[in-house]
Amino acid sequence: MPESDTTVSASVRPGPRAGLVVTAAPEPADIALISDALDRFNIRETGVDDRRPLAVLVRDPRTHQVVGGLTGRTSLGLFFVDLFFLPPELRGSGLGSEILRRAEDEAHARGCRTAVLYTISFQAPDFYRKQGWKHLAEVPCDPSGTSRVFMTKELGTTKELGTTKELGMTKEFGAPTGEGA
Repeated sequence: MPESDTTVSASVRPGPRAGLVVTAAPEPADIALISDALDRFNIRETGVDDRRPLAVLVRDPRTHQVVGGLTGRTSLGLFFVDLFFLPPELRGSGLGSEILRRAEDEAHARGCRTAVLYTISFQAPDFYRKQGWKHLAEVPCDPSGTSRVFMTKELGTTKELGTTKELGMTKEFGAPTGEGA
């Protein structure tokens, strides 16, 4: 067990029925077990089995290694943006807008009506506002003066695209080679 784990003995509250472990390094299998159990519960309660990951990946044209992109998931009519990153040399060319639009289009094609995300005040709230996202809430965090910015967007106002086509990139990681650059 990692040094950061703290085990709560069965003699401390909740009784003999469970041992509790607080950890900064959960095993992937443990995370999957919790996620899958919650998904089964949600399916039983709603009758809807639609949870799926969604990613738009940017690959280096020479190495084919992922260098950035967006990850999220769709479930129960909602698109969650989890992570979105582009290296500095790929920013400012319209690529970020294209990635977000493709993810939103795919989520809408899957039946999602709304999207949600959070960003940090020093990251990209202005970028998302320019893409039609609306401020939902703000929660202060560290360092002082910083906050988590929760945002939402109604989907379905953009045109549908194919869902498997990868973005074409120039060899120098310049602007996307497709339209909308």
